[in-house]
Amino acid sequence: MFADEIFCEECGHRLAESPPAPPAEPAPAEPERVDATVVQSTPSARRRASARPCAGCGAATIDADGYCEACGLRQPAERDHVEIELPAPGGNGTSPVVAAGASDRGRRYSRNEDAIAIAAHSAGIAAVVSDGVGSSQRPDDASRAAADTGAAELVARLDAGDDPEDATRAAALAAAAAVAALSTSPAEAPSCTYVSAVTRGPAVTVGWVGDSRAYWLAADGSVDDPAAEGASLDAAEVSTGDMAELGPSRRLTDDDSWAAFMVAQGSLTEAEAEAHPNAHVITAWMGADAGQVNPHVATFRPSRPGTLLVCSDGLWNYFPAAGDIAALLAAGPDGAEAAAGGPDPGHDPAADPLAVARTLVRHALDAGGRDNITVAVIPLPPPAVPQSRVHPSIPQSTEQSR
Repeated sequence: MFADEIFCEECGHRLAESPPAPPAEPAPAEPERVDATVVQSTPSARRRASARPCAGCGAATIDADGYCEACGLRQPAERDHVEIELPAPGGNGTSPVVAAGASDRGRRYSRNEDAIAIAAHSAGIAAVVSDGVGSSQRPDDASRAAADTGAAELVARLDAGDDPEDATRAAALAAAAAVAALSTSPAEAPSCTYVSAVTRGPAVTVGWVGDSRAYWLAADGSVDDPAAEGASLDAAEVSTGDMAELGPSRRLTDDDSWAAFMVAQGSLTEAEAEAHPNAHVITAWMGADAGQVNPHVATFRPSRPGTLLVCSDGLWNYFPAAGDIAALLAAGPDGAEAAAGGPDPGHDPAADPLAVARTLVRHALDAGGRDNITVAVIPLPPPAVPQSRVHPSIPQSTEQSR
């Protein structure tokens, strides 16, 4: 527990009163930028990392757990900070970036238990964000398995011509099976939450299990009525193929949480549910102990340009409403809003998706960074690619640790 926390990360209970603030810790060493593309941690990658000298004292005595045997400093891990850019097909390295993401371990955790995967399919983009459940064993392995499996399954099924909702549901179930397979005994069940987003033609499809979220951020800055922000999705919007129109900024997913359940049942108002000690306890997840996994799926049709945002609760715990996130992007680097009639100092996702992902991660860190933070950014429509540069190959995400 920490002085700026409202809820316990282990059980979800609201803290009755804040304990004294812990003494300030020195900032972790900035991880070394690796030029090679890194998709996930592999034994060979870990061996290369252990061969590098200590970031603190320079000694070549890094143990298998990533600590220097000479000075005791924990070495930067490749997942401490990850950035992804997905270029449009073709272009000799000059193609515009059509999606990007960033993931950071935050200020409180010793490792990053979130995972992100972004890939192109034949008619659009697929993104998956997974958040390891901290009270389970090996949550970082769970999130990595879910993100990688979900993204690969989405691309394979969409390229085979599957309907986006069918592909989204099948990919979530494949991810759940991959996470469940990590369990080595009934007492050990690595687990995670999961959210995916797919663009295809004029529609976007999202799928989720747990409390990781997807948002629509309208390019014109408009926001849905705040009173409707936390309302449950209409039945016609979920798993029917009917495409609800996306206009102003709004949240696209409902949390699988105790608070969301009580509000949906009409037992409590949103304010009452959020004030309850069980508010942030999740009611669905992926893992061997999760029981039957039933992914939620919803399809929407954007009516105007905007951005599809997929994130873990490391971001939305600080900025829960779509309007909160939209306001961050409308502000300039110094936090100032655009002056009336003056130039817009805000961040344009279509111009630089990675800058937007970095900005949102930085805001979450500045707000406290008490959890891992992961964000995927997909501008819609995607930046135009000159026909002379279009190539039939499918690009893969460029993921670099920093």
